[in-house]
Amino acid sequence: MDLLREPHHDGSPLYVDDESPAPGDLVGIRCRTHRDDAITEVWVRTTTDAEPIFLRAAATEDDNHQWWQAKLPLHNPVMNYRFLLVHADRTQRWLTGAGVFDHDVPDAFDFKLSSHDPAPDWSRDGVVYQVFPDRFARSRAADERETPTWATPAGWDDTVVFEGSDPRTPLQFFGGDLDGITDHLDHVAEVGADIVYTTPVFPGESNHRYNASTFASVDPLLGGDEAYARLSDAVHERGWRILGDLTTNHTGDTHEWFTSAAGDEQDPHRSWYCFEPDGSYATWMGHHTLPKLNHGDPALRAAFTEGPDSVVGRWLLPPYDLDGWRIDVANMTGRLREVDLNHEVARAVRRTATAIRDDALVLGEHNHDGSEDVPGDGWHGTMNYSGFSWPVWEWLRADDTAARSFGTPVPVPTRTGAQVVASMRMWLARYGWRTFSSSWNILGSHDSARIRTVTGSAARHQVAATLQFTLPGVPMVFAGDEIGLEGVLGEDSRRTMPWHRPESWDRDTLAVYSALSRLRREHVALRRGGLRWVHVEDDVLAFVREHPDGDVLVVVRRSAGPALTITGLRASSVLLATGSATLDQQDQHLVVASADGPGALVISL
Repeated sequence: MDLLREPHHDGSPLYVDDESPAPGDLVGIRCRTHRDDAITEVWVRTTTDAEPIFLRAAATEDDNHQWWQAKLPLHNPVMNYRFLLVHADRTQRWLTGAGVFDHDVPDAFDFKLSSHDPAPDWSRDGVVYQVFPDRFARSRAADERETPTWATPAGWDDTVVFEGSDPRTPLQFFGGDLDGITDHLDHVAEVGADIVYTTPVFPGESNHRYNASTFASVDPLLGGDEAYARLSDAVHERGWRILGDLTTNHTGDTHEWFTSAAGDEQDPHRSWYCFEPDGSYATWMGHHTLPKLNHGDPALRAAFTEGPDSVVGRWLLPPYDLDGWRIDVANMTGRLREVDLNHEVARAVRRTATAIRDDALVLGEHNHDGSEDVPGDGWHGTMNYSGFSWPVWEWLRADDTAARSFGTPVPVPTRTGAQVVASMRMWLARYGWRTFSSSWNILGSHDSARIRTVTGSAARHQVAATLQFTLPGVPMVFAGDEIGLEGVLGEDSRRTMPWHRPESWDRDTLAVYSALSRLRREHVALRRGGLRWVHVEDDVLAFVREHPDGDVLVVVRRSAGPALTITGLRASSVLLATGSATLDQQDQHLVVASADGPGALVISL
């Protein structure tokens, strides 16, 4: 399917003059159509105060294309818009964020332009490296610490216990710590990441620490407050950023707030949780060890989310100087039956963070449709499982993968290229260009299977990594993906980093990650460029990232296949080739050679 002739618009600089306008601004927007489409009129349909209005676009020509431009007024904080294309034969089509339609479609997939402040540049231009502290690295000091009574001690090479039915799963303790992360920042640099994101560091009676017992200090098992400050200093000395992980939905049942509340009905912390008259309480997904917080209580908000002395605020101040937060269970925060304070909490977290650091990032966890929770004034983006992870998994999964689905009760399906592109287009439209571009492209995390296990081979894994770094969004690498670590589900994916067994590393895949990070830094098109799908087959995808400073073509195969000819594009140089992918020849066309297996090409145009 050749898509270069399709009408096109996205939120990138070629098509939108200002992606972050001020209220009341007039913003130039453009769409591109092919001259052979014989389009005679284009209208921009937008809504002001929920009432549709139409703006006529003016036409100009460029080679084989027509450009249609109009001025969009920023009347409301977020403006939705679409293009009405009128052909010479009087047929009409709509161009929306989800594609071109010859019938009327809902507004849900319209393009979006927001006057709310965008995510900080460092977050959109960076590469995130996720660390699960217990499994990443042990410093020398770790050997001097006693194993806590709640834990099941494990040696660094022991097999990870991961089944949910096994009570040892959350208790198996390997003893990684924060100084261990600091000791290995050179490896993070080799991967090419410049944003270090750790899962929680607050004390909790588990290896994951999402059941915090306090937010007042860092777990001594990780080295305590001093080790966190050392890690932050070391990260910032390299010119990088560091993100914390905060659960706003719940605490652990050993948390000092909850133990006070549970022991006394008159305790002031009682209203910080969601207690019933019979003494029972709301929890996260029925787990009694994770009592749910009540964000309707002013005292909780003051302690947790509002102001520099709150939990959100104090860790962004010296000596820790976090650059922002990834918010765990952001989708459920503030929601319980008829109560929905989710957006209020998101705005409060962001307001507190940006009052301390004007370039702070707050990003929410969401593993399904989070589009209603990112209007632009709360979370800057999401962990984009739905719009990136699942389509990539479904296209690249091995037939015999042992990887378990994350979010569904049935195995990961296999999809065609057309199905994957349709899904990605729909999700991009639903979130809007700016939010989608600010969200994290995830191939796997501490909550899911590893991408190597999903794909079943280094070749397909490297194709997945190419998509992660070249499609719109911010790459988030889960520590160990770059060397081919495996895992069938989240808990199994939390395997230890084999620092003492370098012979077990997949060095070729590490080199691909390093190269992709470098290319993303060097080519602004891969960070801020638009997205035009060029060619889609069952087993081949090709797209161009467009930017005024230069375009980049990406071609990926999931299996062997014949040569692919792309008309209308000329290559300048091959920036990266993986697997058996090669650029064969070009005259008036660009030809990608036939291949005997999976591979990827990144080409400067």
